[in-house]
Amino acid sequence: MIYRKFGDTGVKISALGFGCMRLPMTNIEGKSVVDEDKAIPMIRKAYDAGVNYFDTAYMYCDGQSEAIVGKALKDIRENIYISTKFPFWGNGDRAEYRRTLEEQMKRLDVSYVDFYHFHGLNGQGYKDVVLKTGLMEEARKAKEEGLIRHISFSFHDEPEALKMLADSGDFETVLCQYNFLDRRNEEAIAYAKSKGMGVVVMGPVAGGRIAGMAPDFAEKAGIKVSSNAELAMRFVFANPNIDCALSGMGSMQMVEENIITADRADNPLSNNELESLDHLMNEYKRLSELYCTGCNYCMPCPQGVNIPFIFSQMNNYRIYGLTDLSKAEYARIGVENGIGGQKADKCIECGLCETKCPQKIEVIRQLKECAKILG
Repeated sequence: MIYRKFGDTGVKISALGFGCMRLPMTNIEGKSVVDEDKAIPMIRKAYDAGVNYFDTAYMYCDGQSEAIVGKALKDIRENIYISTKFPFWGNGDRAEYRRTLEEQMKRLDVSYVDFYHFHGLNGQGYKDVVLKTGLMEEARKAKEEGLIRHISFSFHDEPEALKMLADSGDFETVLCQYNFLDRRNEEAIAYAKSKGMGVVVMGPVAGGRIAGMAPDFAEKAGIKVSSNAELAMRFVFANPNIDCALSGMGSMQMVEENIITADRADNPLSNNELESLDHLMNEYKRLSELYCTGCNYCMPCPQGVNIPFIFSQMNNYRIYGLTDLSKAEYARIGVENGIGGQKADKCIECGLCETKCPQKIEVIRQLKECAKILG
């Protein structure tokens, strides 16, 4: 495993981080619960391979992720770094910060959290809520008391807001979106790094979309890899401003494949390979207007429309030419033993999804187009 200096935090973290958002789930007496028999061995397998950065959050896996992470890592606590998040989202209740942190520490069964993030912080929320209501003072107090080691934030806003937050001097690390389908944060990431911040990126495989691309995609770019997922991870590892690629792993196979790729983190894509990939991606992007990261913040839809899945199929159709597969997958929505939710034609244009979309996608307009093309 390759380890990288995590900004100015004084620690080194593994190039591969374990995102505990998509742990395998099972159904027990009608309730969806984390499958501990699968999840805990996955986490321990990653640790045994050298992964030392584990990221979770208050609501991941229906609120169960933190407890599973704590259970899996309890006996090796001092060997690893735990990252979790205060469910900020505009919450200006100063007392809630401490109450929530203490609840999360209890779930994790720890006496401190290494990296405590303001979850989904944006520029406006920082100015109007974090600063004005004293949440930053609460964070500093928690750090002084040793309850948290580092003050961090996760991010879905515009790149200029990331630069502003880096300039504030209040934060030591950032978690943001980055992959070869979405490079909008590239310059801001470099800027944050220049300010001494540690940088972790989420979605290196674009929520699985890159893994599901046409098998000959890398071949078209003239790059030899075993899979599109390997290509995606090696692209991220090639960026010297990124300390860790956080992968949301949902199976032991994913863990094992990512470990193999991470062991090659000191052999990222070459400059020539990066140029070839850039050229190919420019051709694909020219064909598409839609890009959805699959963050699921638009959900739940009041009408049950499965927006992220529909958009993922539209991406496959429009960008990667997987027309038959996209239509077949779309047809499975809402059928028995198929995909949950409703198709795009069930949208009543209430607009709730558009108010929550961090990518500012015109969801209603795109759903109409999806219904027309995929239906």
